[in-house]
Amino acid sequence: MIDLRRLRAFLVTAEEGHVTRAAERLGMQQPPLTRLLRGLEEELGTQLLHRLPRGVAPTDAGRVLMEEARAVLARATTLEETVRRAARGEAGRLAIGFTSSAALHPFVPGVLRRFREALPGLRVELDEAGTAELVEAVLLGRLDAAFVRSPVGSVAGLAVERVLEEPMLAALPAGHPLASAEGPPLPLAALAGEAFILYRRRAGPGLYDTILAACREAGFTPAIAQEAPRLPATLSLVAAGLGISLVPESMRRLAIEGVAYRLLEPSPGLAAPIHLVLRRGGLGAAAVRFRTAVRAAATARPAPSGA
Repeated sequence: MIDLRRLRAFLVTAEEGHVTRAAERLGMQQPPLTRLLRGLEEELGTQLLHRLPRGVAPTDAGRVLMEEARAVLARATTLEETVRRAARGEAGRLAIGFTSSAALHPFVPGVLRRFREALPGLRVELDEAGTAELVEAVLLGRLDAAFVRSPVGSVAGLAVERVLEEPMLAALPAGHPLASAEGPPLPLAALAGEAFILYRRRAGPGLYDTILAACREAGFTPAIAQEAPRLPATLSLVAAGLGISLVPESMRRLAIEGVAYRLLEPSPGLAAPIHLVLRRGGLGAAAVRFRTAVRAAATARPAPSGA
């Protein structure tokens, strides 16, 4: 493999056409430069420079090497800077996952968009999946971080940070007696006789358990008619008239025809969080930058109404 010092010495000498001037440009003495040039010719097994009475000139092989040397040295310079930028978290790859319902909250696409705009040299790859799949992917290193709804219990090797929480709404079939958007916030107890459609527990135990606990606090145990594999799918079942559901406020952005929403009276613990899941320790520079950006964006968010 050609030594880059020899390659640079040759290129400068060929460009200057004079060994003494090349040595001055390189900031070195002439004898070491001459040794570098001879060593390169010996390594390649061919003469690269014609020695003239008043300087040097590249041979045919030397002219070819000049073009290649410019490209190689330019690439080496770029490579050095790319590596430094990667060490600062400004280049490379960052893989971020999210659940479908987390992505519906404007915070998540907003922070991703601003992060990508701030670091255009960093390739950000996105993946949508359920909470369990995302947690496993972070643990195995396939993802650097993930936004999830469900709280993740104590898992060795994982750090879980609460980013925000938002109110829950009642999602009702259009035409339901309680579906009037003009009414005051609905007491949770008013839903005691309804068939509930919930996000499947094994996919999102946090929200599932939160809803059940809030209903019990309101004095009833909900009758669960259906479980959906994803939070957005619950709204399709509500629109079909199969029951009602409790969903994060941001899900009304889906604007599914046949679904009406009602605000709920405050109920202990009834809120929909978004968490950021990362590996504990050993984070790359880009992941550290992303965590910092998420924390800053969460801190800058206005307080929820009524807070």
